[in-house]
Amino acid sequence: MPDPRDRRGSKADERAFETKNFVLGGDLPIKAPALGKVDWGNGKDLSRPLMEAKKAYQSLALNRSAGPHLTVTGARLGTTTIVTSRGNAAVPAWLFTLESYDTPLKRVAVTPSKLPEPPIGQARQGTAGGLRSIARLAGTAADGRSVTVRATHGSCDDSPVVKALETKESVVLHASLKGAESGPCSAEMIEQNLRVELSQPLGDRLLLDALTGRPVPFGDPKGTAPSWT
Repeated sequence: MPDPRDRRGSKADERAFETKNFVLGGDLPIKAPALGKVDWGNGKDLSRPLMEAKKAYQSLALNRSAGPHLTVTGARLGTTTIVTSRGNAAVPAWLFTLESYDTPLKRVAVTPSKLPEPPIGQARQGTAGGLRSIARLAGTAADGRSVTVRATHGSCDDSPVVKALETKESVVLHASLKGAESGPCSAEMIEQNLRVELSQPLGDRLLLDALTGRPVPFGDPKGTAPSWT
């Protein structure tokens, strides 16, 4: 994905990118296959409904204001690689061409699967030894021996702590807090990246949140890529 913030001297483009201010200056494909394949490269794949180019563009252009904007001149269907709780996967993506940029802006074109129902009931956050939820998966190391997650803590805590319980089929992440203080605290929540080392490569094992019993979602809910499980 090209990031206009990497383009020196273009404060207007940087602002347009951050505020998701796009305008359409060309034609988008009208037709697309009904299904797209999510491929983990291990002989296992998944077919999911494919998003039309127009809908994908509309999910990018969330702020069509009079301020600085980026111009989308066209799109074609290609592929991109995303991190999932089952490892890296190649997925169909709409590649949007931007005026004055050589590299296309990628938008995942397949819709994510619905999260499965957990086999356990969700615990109340902060109970069971201070158990907390994990915001999302931020990445997986190339060798699969560590994962990076976004975890939260409050202003009266030193930092979150995430530990892994590994089995042959899954990796359960247990998040808690370190250095919690008593007394009044502000309601702000602070997110930070935490790297969790694994004894074996993640492979196709499911990455689960101990609090919810569900797979750890990937991606920023407010970003340009959907959450993958």
